[in-house]
Amino acid sequence: MDHANQSVVKEFILIGFSNFPDLQVPLFVVFSLMYLAILAGNIIIVTTIRSESSLHIPMYFFLSVLSSSEICYTFIIIPNMLANLLRETGTISVIGCATQMCLFLGFGCTNCMLLTVMGYDRYVCICKPLRYPVLMNQGLCMKLVVVSASLGFLFSILETIIIFTLPFCGPNKIHHFFCDMAPLLELSCGRNYIGETLIFLLCILVVFCSFLLILLSYLLILKAVLKIPTADGKHKAFSTCASHLIVVVIHFGCASIIYLRPQSRYTLNEDTFISVTYTLVTPLLNPVVYSLRNKDVQVALRKSLGRGAGTQKM
Repeated sequence: MDHANQSVVKEFILIGFSNFPDLQVPLFVVFSLMYLAILAGNIIIVTTIRSESSLHIPMYFFLSVLSSSEICYTFIIIPNMLANLLRETGTISVIGCATQMCLFLGFGCTNCMLLTVMGYDRYVCICKPLRYPVLMNQGLCMKLVVVSASLGFLFSILETIIIFTLPFCGPNKIHHFFCDMAPLLELSCGRNYIGETLIFLLCILVVFCSFLLILLSYLLILKAVLKIPTADGKHKAFSTCASHLIVVVIHFGCASIIYLRPQSRYTLNEDTFISVTYTLVTPLLNPVVYSLRNKDVQVALRKSLGRGAGTQKM
């Protein structure tokens, strides 16, 4: 196809929720409240874990890193989305779009890998309890976080480079509220089948392989738990994994629907609302699930609130 007489796109228009004009103000209010809740919940989790010495163990260290990553993850998308809900049209430069995509995918991939690391942590804790302090030492925990972030952003950089080396010379309206891969591939006026296949394989590597590793961890955990003679012991072992499992199912379920499917099944409005789940609902649920289902976090939160109330009285 000859693109010589076609102009090169210099900026994109984010359609977002403009197909639902009557819903834009209500959505702005709802999404703003959800975003404030995300920030408050994750900040509380991070500060509580760092301030309470009883939570200075690998499980909660990884949780605090995940919450910090979720704050950055949502900051990349939600403020711009909220601003666009109050405008007639939301524009973003090609460089801005590439940057947003790279950061969003980077933190998203990092979160997948952090959840995998958290699954491994639960496996070591339950299956090798006597060696847990040695195996999950501070140095290893830091290395696992660095490796997770490094691999996450390596994948995101590769995917962003593949997409933005495609020619964009036709329509510039992105039928989404942020720069995601599928709607940008739809806008490209040239197909790179090798690149698209590589993107799909990278998504499988991140999402599917991470989920398989988590599944393997829990199969080994299940095998170990079934050997525990008492019902209370089994319940206690399972309860330490429940919060992580809930978050894993939600996170990987949404990611699989969006990224692990044929390109021909891409539908605009459906994907826009599914994307709300993993950009708003999942980051909101993480602190809620961990605080409601974890007694150690609940106790630490009450202690922190008690100290705060005591300080105010003084």
